[in-house]
Amino acid sequence: MRHLTYTVLIEQDETGAYIAKVPDLKGCHTHARSIPELLKRVREAIALCLDVEGSRARPLKFIGVQQVSVAA
Repeated sequence: MRHLTYTVLIEQDETGAYIAKVPDLKGCHTHARSIPELLKRVREAIALCLDVEGSRARPLKFIGVQQVSVAA
């Protein structure tokens, strides 16, 4: 069995919940109240997305994350 590695972006909302997004897999996201639970759920979400996407789902090369400020 081969292993694929995906970049997961984790944010925290105003209620304190953690939100995970997998940019390489369209619509692949989940949320939880703790990081350990979030990581468990995101692995499940990735597996489900891979079932749907099949062989088309390929991880991209992660370069970095930047925060950008704009006037609002």
